This record gives sequence, C-alpha cells and structure tokens, in this order.
Amino acid sequence: ETRKEFIKKARSEAENTKISIRNVRREGNSQLKEFLKEKEISEDEERQGEEEIQKLTDSFVSKVDEALSIKEKDLLDF
Repeated sequence: ETRKEFIKKARSEAENTKISIRNVRREGNSQLKEFLKEKEISEDEERQGEEEIQKLTDSFVSKVDEALSIKEKDLLDF
C-alpha cells in the first residue's frame, strides 16, 4: 500500500520534471526568435538551434522516464 503511494509520488515528480524541461525548451525557442528578430542570427541558425533544443529536450525526457522506470522497479522489488 505504502509502496503504491511512493510510486504515485514518483510519477508525479517525474511529470513535474518533464513540465519544467518543456518550459526551458519554450524559453530557449523564444530567445532564438528574439535573436532572429534583432538580426543577431539567421533563419538557418534559428532552425538549427530549435532542432538542437528539441534533441536535448527529448534526451532529458527519456532520462526522466528511465529513472522513473528504475525507481518503480526498485519500489516493487522490496
């Protein structure tokens, strides 16, 4: 019973972490748009930056999912 509560808490924390990661992605993309608007970067550089930010976002989200999976197994094994 208690373990199930811990798993629920872990899932909740993982989701909050993913939301934070997506918020950082949004901020990065808006900074790129601002740089483009001020002619500090080209459209190609903006596109490359957005792709790189998306790759990093996907990488960190998968790490969160992996850590959650490990934690769930750990909690169920005891």
